[in-house]
Amino acid sequence: MSNQAKPSRRGVKGHPKSGPSIGDVARLAGVSAQTVSRVSTGADPVRPETKERVLDAMRELGYTPNHAARALRRGNFRSIGLIAHKVIRTGESKTIEAVIEAARREGYSVSLVDVETPSSSDVSDAVQQLNHQAIDGLIIIRAETATPTALALPPTLPVAVSDSRFIGHHPAIGADQVGGSKAAVQHLLDLGHKTVHHLAGPDDSGPADLRATAWRQTLEENGRKVPAILRGGWSADSGYELGKVLAKRKDVTAVFAANDEMACGLIHALHEAGRAVPQDVSVVGFDDIDLAEHFWPPLTTVRQQFQQIGNELVELILRQLRQRAPLTDFHGTVAAPLIVRESTTAPRKRR
Repeated sequence: MSNQAKPSRRGVKGHPKSGPSIGDVARLAGVSAQTVSRVSTGADPVRPETKERVLDAMRELGYTPNHAARALRRGNFRSIGLIAHKVIRTGESKTIEAVIEAARREGYSVSLVDVETPSSSDVSDAVQQLNHQAIDGLIIIRAETATPTALALPPTLPVAVSDSRFIGHHPAIGADQVGGSKAAVQHLLDLGHKTVHHLAGPDDSGPADLRATAWRQTLEENGRKVPAILRGGWSADSGYELGKVLAKRKDVTAVFAANDEMACGLIHALHEAGRAVPQDVSVVGFDDIDLAEHFWPPLTTVRQQFQQIGNELVELILRQLRQRAPLTDFHGTVAAPLIVRESTTAPRKRR
């Protein structure tokens, strides 16, 4: 390439240019600008020897393709923003993983922001941060304490949420928290338990509130006593500490835990107190994490279909991009089936 004239780095009237252009690369490589564009995007095949000449020219000139400018011309950055809170939690991490996989299959990258608190201000700040990174759409896994009316979202940005409180404001996809919880409690009542105790999640959590409400409603619909609720923090440690309280009570024969980690801690506490599961106390969890079927005994639980939720959140964004219109009133519910294993059985008959 040394026998070719190297393009000048100076612009009109001797002023330095901001950088080499696609035309500079084309002249140095002896190809058309369209060929350079095809090499930089990878969209169409280029002969290996031609591609190598173009890449050599890019390196020699220090040329970097302006993907942002190209995206603006096409109206597509091939990027989706993702906002979550406490990504280490099972539901969030599983849903994030599913979103990233679904986006990758569609040729999109994902920019993740884990907000410190689920407040409207923190979520709105995260939106602004993602906007500077040039995104085509935004997925909010869960905003918790943020309210739909308080969030500062660009009016034309496609949005999809996995939070039932945003229904009517933004298109939403979520697990059937209420149906799954009711099935769990009804299962225990149908086995013959007089009532069901509940280890709930934090009181600032939307899913925890939905599961606790469904638990209470199911007991009331069956004319059963509603025990005092015990609130934990989603962790196995919190389930263990609350489990030590329940283990002392001989009237406790069935417990619905708001997630599998708390159920695991509960079983640990019951075992230490000499209370057998399920012979003395039946336990049901929620989520069906990978370890649930390997607990001892294997855990009866409500399965959240995180993969399907992630797929549908991405599809909601793509539908809005294709139709160039919001789907404000759309609300999809993914079934949350009860998976019955060995941690539940009929109560022992009292002598």
